[in-house]
Amino acid sequence: MAFYATGETMNYILYAIPFFLALIGLELLLDRWRGVSTYRFSDTINSLSAGVLSTTVGLLTKAVGLLTYTLAWQQLALFELSASSLWIWLFAFLMYDFCYYWNHRLGHERNVLWAAHSVHHQSEDYNLSTALRQTSTGFIFGWIFYLPMAVAGVPPLVFLTVAALNLLYQFWVHTRHIAKLGWFEWLFITPSNHRVHHAQNAVYMDRNYGGVFILWDRLFGTFQEELDDEPVIFGVTTPLASWNPLWANAQFYVALWRDAVRAQSRWDKLRIWFMRTGWRPADVAAKYPQSKVDLSQFVKFDVPLNRAQKVYAALQFSLYVVGGTLLMGLGADLSLAQMLLGVAWMAVGLFVIGIWLENRPSAIRLEVLRLLLNPPALWLALQLGLLPAQPLLWALLLGYSLLSLGALFWTPRGQAALPA
Repeated sequence: MAFYATGETMNYILYAIPFFLALIGLELLLDRWRGVSTYRFSDTINSLSAGVLSTTVGLLTKAVGLLTYTLAWQQLALFELSASSLWIWLFAFLMYDFCYYWNHRLGHERNVLWAAHSVHHQSEDYNLSTALRQTSTGFIFGWIFYLPMAVAGVPPLVFLTVAALNLLYQFWVHTRHIAKLGWFEWLFITPSNHRVHHAQNAVYMDRNYGGVFILWDRLFGTFQEELDDEPVIFGVTTPLASWNPLWANAQFYVALWRDAVRAQSRWDKLRIWFMRTGWRPADVAAKYPQSKVDLSQFVKFDVPLNRAQKVYAALQFSLYVVGGTLLMGLGADLSLAQMLLGVAWMAVGLFVIGIWLENRPSAIRLEVLRLLLNPPALWLALQLGLLPAQPLLWALLLGYSLLSLGALFWTPRGQAALPA
């Protein structure tokens, strides 16, 4: 699932957040009722952190897709399509999914596109929180794939709306609680055929790219049915092995950059970014070999945390969910300076929570620093008009900071699981 929210579309996602959270709660109840475990605490927080970061960064990057699409529609449209026609909406919905298929497919088949999209596949679990695990860098190239809709004359409002509907549809297919759905499997993306898409098993790799319709996969030879004798193993072949949402977005870009620097050939330094996913210059591959996970011995990445550490992380993360939702609600009313402050505050907080979940020795020092940075961040927010100037805000911040510091030093911590 790949999308960057823009304008009205971001509002659709904002309105859907309570339903997303309610359905995640329902899935957790189903887990308990059926005696299974499709959620792990840190993985879920990491997926949600990536989603919160993506929507927040989208405040800064949304103009890339919106402006390029609008400009192409104004200058290059071959037809004048009316937003008042139901047939135009149906055509746009179908065409969007077709463009999405190719965006999604090439997102798996080209190195630089996979660097962005891989974020969505890094979770080694599969549940509704995985649907919200989104990239923050997809805006760089993703807009290109939807320009044919602008050339065809699809108005921006129609484009934004069908894009949001496509995205919302994809939420429910990220579950292990729904089995195959008979004839529905032949036409639409379902939980079964999307589980295949998230697998790292060789038989399932790079299959089932559609957003709403599975027809494109059947037509272009990329369909694979979920097999009863081949249980899906979720994740990516180069594990993230981290709960840090910033590193999740940077991991594959860094790997490509390192290989580009190491390559002797200038041509290889350039083309590595656009070659098929996994391609590496021969000299680099020989000198710096990479080993892949043996799926017969696959073990999910995890870092042991006690109950108190989990409760502290959950309470702190909830603050950033509220903050991210507030920023989304303000949306287009924010100035560039306000957006930059909001994105920086969110990124720092989510980064530190990730370090906390990894139980690194530096976690407490960084958490204290995060709390100490909140007063100057609030002062800047007041100066920029992002928040109303009220004494109550300072009282709430002081109370929150003191309670957090008290809880931080009260919370027992086990032995550090990862280096600083």
